[in-house]
Amino acid sequence: MTIGARRRGVLPGFTLTLGFTLLYLSLIVLIPLSATFFKAATLGWGGFWEAITQPRVLASYRLTFGAALAGAAINAVFGLLVAWVLVRYEFAGKRLVDALVDLPFALPTAVAGIALATLYASKGWIGQLAAPHGIKIAYTPLGIVIALTFIGLPFVVRTVQPVLEDFEAELEEAAASLGASRWQTFTRVILPTLAPALLTGFALAFARAVGEYGSVIFIAGNIPMVSEITPLLIITKLEQYDYAGATALAVSMLVVSFGLLLTINALQRWAHLRRI
Repeated sequence: MTIGARRRGVLPGFTLTLGFTLLYLSLIVLIPLSATFFKAATLGWGGFWEAITQPRVLASYRLTFGAALAGAAINAVFGLLVAWVLVRYEFAGKRLVDALVDLPFALPTAVAGIALATLYASKGWIGQLAAPHGIKIAYTPLGIVIALTFIGLPFVVRTVQPVLEDFEAELEEAAASLGASRWQTFTRVILPTLAPALLTGFALAFARAVGEYGSVIFIAGNIPMVSEITPLLIITKLEQYDYAGATALAVSMLVVSFGLLLTINALQRWAHLRRI
């Protein structure tokens, strides 16, 4: 084989594969998102601002993004704990537990919403235990947080689990031999290695929760200014044939979500560079 001869690869060349990639992304992502922006632009800046700043809409923003952040934060803690148990310990029923983690992926969102609403209602198995203490779960923002936590758990577990599996136990042993406590070993040796994966799982869980609809509407109660999420408002406007207003809300959510995800990715990159 001569020096100038091209190496043959399994896939076509860079130019062709890049063209297919851009075409696919354009058809699936860029063109639909562009259409959303163009439709919202028909309102004009004044109409767009009025559509996205109504008191009812602002209340739905606070609930949607607040509950999504709360659910993702809870999953960041307990998802790490679940991944740690699945990787570090052997116990009876481990494969069953590992399979249950993926249940929110396979379960239809409407079925999940009905099940959660049944469990956490005032007469449900769990809700009736909290009711005597004056705690109402279903049809409140608390129920929404629970639903978003349920659907976001697999993202954190499945993102952190491979990193834990590849983590070298010798590093922990070296830290222990140098006199580090368990907490110091975790915070200074293990956590910095897991931080990029944990932030990625957090971002994925947050992004999934922001756009969630099916599992939330059954447990939310959908009370305006109290437990009404933004995706429900978008559906309501579509049912009223207010397509421009619906796309205006969709664009505002898209911009805020993209900004938050960009910030999380920047933090993830910073944590990775700091670890290097």
